[in-house]
Formats: sequence, C-alpha cells, structure tokens
Amino acid sequence: MRQLSAVDTQFLNLETSTNVANIAGLAILEGGLTRGDLLSLMAGRLHVAEPFRQRLVPVPLGLDHPYWTEDARVDLDYHVRELALPAPGSDEQLGEQVARLHARRLDRRRPLWEMYLIHGLAGDRTALYIKVHHAAVDGVTGAGVLASLLDTSPEPVQAPPAQPAAGPPERVGTAEMIARGMAKAVANPANTLKFLVDAVPHLDEIPVVSQVPGAGLVSRATRGLARRVTGGSQVPALPRMTVPRTPFSGRISAHRRFAFAALSLDDVKQIKNTFGVTVNDVVMTVCAGALRQWLLKHDALPDRPLVAGVPFSLRAPGDESAGNQVTIMITTLATQIADPVERLHAVRDAMKRIKDRSSLAPARWLQQVSDMMPSALTGLAARAAFNLFAGTAGPINLIISNVPGPQIPLYVCSARLLSYYPVSVITDGSGGLNVTVFSYDGSLDVGVIACREMVPDVWTIADYLRDALSELKLVAEQQ
Repeated sequence: MRQLSAVDTQFLNLETSTNVANIAGLAILEGGLTRGDLLSLMAGRLHVAEPFRQRLVPVPLGLDHPYWTEDARVDLDYHVRELALPAPGSDEQLGEQVARLHARRLDRRRPLWEMYLIHGLAGDRTALYIKVHHAAVDGVTGAGVLASLLDTSPEPVQAPPAQPAAGPPERVGTAEMIARGMAKAVANPANTLKFLVDAVPHLDEIPVVSQVPGAGLVSRATRGLARRVTGGSQVPALPRMTVPRTPFSGRISAHRRFAFAALSLDDVKQIKNTFGVTVNDVVMTVCAGALRQWLLKHDALPDRPLVAGVPFSLRAPGDESAGNQVTIMITTLATQIADPVERLHAVRDAMKRIKDRSSLAPARWLQQVSDMMPSALTGLAARAAFNLFAGTAGPINLIISNVPGPQIPLYVCSARLLSYYPVSVITDGSGGLNVTVFSYDGSLDVGVIACREMVPDVWTIADYLRDALSELKLVAEQQ
C-alpha cells in the first residue's frame, strides 16, 4: 500500500458535481481496431501500468490521506468499453462524444481509469479515449502509462514479465491508519509554521495571495534580507498580475465542449529560430493570439493581459515515481497587444521571468499549502475556495500546458498512432477553459476543453490557433 501525497489528495477533494479531475488523451489511429485487441493488450501489460491496477482505500473519518492498494482482480471488461459515432463520424462529433465522457466522474470503488474504443470515424480511422484520475498521475507519469501501451513498430513487442515482489505487500490496517492520521494532526502546527517561514519570500508566486496589496513588497523585502544573510543569488521579482474577468470566468457547469487541432512543429521551430525564442514561447504566443481573436469576436477583450497558469514538473531527471510532482506558475499572455511580434516578445519576457524565478527558487508552494492543512479539512477548504472564486475572475483566467512527447511513429495493436490530443481539467478556480499541447511525431497536438455554457463555440478556438500560427509564420518568412 502507498499513501497519496497531499497534492494527490487535493485532486480528489476538488471534485464536485461540476469540478471533475479527469485527465485524458484522445488517440487517433489509422485503420481499425477491435475491443478484443485492446482487452488482450491490457491483459498482457497491466503489470507495467501501475495506476491501472490500484484502487483507493480511504482512511476512516478522513483523518489522513487515502492509500492506494493493489486490486488483485481488475475487471477489464468494465474498464475497456466501445461505442460508435453516427455517420459520417466527423471530428466535431468525436469532440462532442469525448466531452460527454470526460465530464463523468470515475467510480472510486475501482481503479480510477476507463478506456473507450470509438468506431465510425471518417477517413478509415479509429479513436481511443483513455481517462485517468489526476490523483493517480501527473503529466509525466501519465505519459509513462501511455508509453507502456504503445509500440515503436507495427509488430507488438512482448512486455517484460512481471517481477516477483521482494517481500509480502505492505498492509496498513484501519487502526494503524487512524494512528498515523492522529500523529500527523498533532504535528500539523509545525507544518504550518514551516510553510509560513518558507512561503513569505514567495508570496508573489501564489495565485490569489499574490494579488493582495503589499504581497510583492513583503516578498521582495524578505528575499533581500535572506540574500544578504546567506549570500545567495538575486531572485527576480514577479509583477503584480490583475486577473481580468472573461466569459470563461466564474462557476463552471457540469457540461463540457472539446475541440482539437494539429499544428506543424516545423512551423513552430521556424518561428523560434527566426525570433530567437523557445518552442514554448511560440506555443504560448499562438494560444494568446487565438484567445485574443475569440475575445474580440465576443466583444470581451480586456485591456489587460490574460493571466495563465502554467504547470511545471518538479521531478528530477529520470524520476518516474508515482503521484503528482507539479506546481503552477502564473504568467501574462499579452492578449491586449495586436501586433504578433510584439506579443511574442512580451510572452517571451514573461516566460523568462518565471523560468528564472523557478530555477533559483523552486516553486513548491502547492505542495506546502497542501501539507499545511489537516487532511480532514482539505476538502472543505477546496470547496470553500471554489465558492469564493465563483463570484470573481478567479486567481487565473485559464491553464495552458505544453507536454513534450516522442518524435517517432508509435502503434497500438499494430494500428499507427496518427495524433494524440490531451484532454485536461477545468475548475471554478482555474477558469472554464484549458489548452493543453502534446508534441508527437512532428506535430503539436492541441486539446481544448471548456465549459459548454461559457465557450459553446470551442471549435472556433481550434481554428484561431491555426490562424495565429499562420500569422506568425508569415511574419517570420518576411524577416
């Protein structure tokens, strides 16, 4: 048995009837595939995909974070499902089906994943939608789970045999769970004090707190004092970011819209090389351009830049341990700037600030905030925060994530993987829109998930992403 971290548990606690913490991927495959093929694949590789074998064991009275335990009899017939789109099986129909599936909460009595084989897609293609609870994986471990199901050639490779356990599995009984939880509750004031000491120099990084008048001044003064005492490096200050209200701010509904687009990685690299920026700078600028166009269309463009949450991995190279090791940094998107090159430079400068900041002062505030709170109160705190955000613009406008992936063709049961579109999370606190990018085999595969009531025309954003990239490419070619 392995206990969930405080951050893992937060992804369980944030769930309500409208806030759902599923992360997923939509794989588009060339040719056909049967459910029998998938069942055989999963039966042969389940032992190398740990999150697919584990289910939750809650601690009585919520005194401590839950545990993962091995499910000795995973019911693949339950987890692996299939359906078909009505003719003609367009991308828009597929997006609508995925949106419905993604909005459904997973059954916590079982391992927290489901897989759907979707037939009927036009162009001799098949779709495979796989969703996992965010409490089980982050972006890095999710990619690892995906990789365990894929092959680098049309001929399936035999998965390595399961290794015998070094000893009997650890079992944590109910009495021990309660005892551990009570011991942590006693130690909690010390955790709170540690958080306050560690957090004061970094108040300007933390969403909501960073917007409190004086937070930046206190952070700068504390960092300056620490630098003089320790002789450490100068940590760059972050500007105070005021989050404008948008049509996708506030309380989200239980319904989703999902759209996707494939962008040329070569085009992105051409722009990167022309302007001396990074691939991620170009990706963020393309997203900013698309959002600017969508907001203009809806007569809702703020005169201030949107504020985006950008997930960062805290994993050391080669660390493939389970659970979530992520934080979120905040940056501006320069959506108020009309000129695409000026916008690119503004985005580059904003991204450089947060990268410089994180390299000198690793941002672990999310872990620290989660550790600070008694487990029994974290669910109440999360829901209270979301109720607070529902009447405001929230701590950020949206989340934009860029996940690097393999640049070689991959296969599922001999069927070539053409594209892999991420499907992420929206909440009352992070906004009713999320844009996640996954690079694969020369393409940037973009998934856009939104609240249906806030962004009913989500496919327009997918079109604007292509337009924003084309605009930057045209300017790059003219240099």
